[in-house]
Amino acid sequence: MSQFSPSDNRQTLADYIDLPGVYPAGRLDFESEGLMVLTDDGKLQAQISHPRYRKTKVYLVQVEHIPNRKALLGLRRGVTLKDGITTPAGASLIEPPEWLWPRDPPIRERREIPTQWLRIEIQEGRNRQVRRMTAAVGHPTLRLIRVAVDQWTLQGLTPGSWRQI
Repeated sequence: MSQFSPSDNRQTLADYIDLPGVYPAGRLDFESEGLMVLTDDGKLQAQISHPRYRKTKVYLVQVEHIPNRKALLGLRRGVTLKDGITTPAGASLIEPPEWLWPRDPPIRERREIPTQWLRIEIQEGRNRQVRRMTAAVGHPTLRLIRVAVDQWTLQGLTPGSWRQI
């Protein structure tokens, strides 16, 4: 969980990071993986978290089926969700990341349904936004990894590890 306080016997940031006075700048839902930026600077936390500052967040997303041009164009133009239309996103098909760690637990795979990896860049950060966007264009998310927030990236980090900058 992208919090330090205990939560329903689930692992939290406190299980990995013993650094007092820092807080997450943004969240990841329990099923998502990847980069969490932590800070002790309230202004920076607000700039990263609030959509008005337009900080780019980059995700690698494994979806069901192979998105066609229409689905990609929908993501790029903005998708209508229950809470309004999203701002345009960067969206492109990519090869499966070679460096990616195994998921625990593994995603559900069905022999008859192919999957595809996408790179999606957003500047908002609504609740479960990327998952809702891919579902809205007909491609439910199976795996979602945030690889960058603004200038910070996952490069050189492994699951559960962190670095102070």
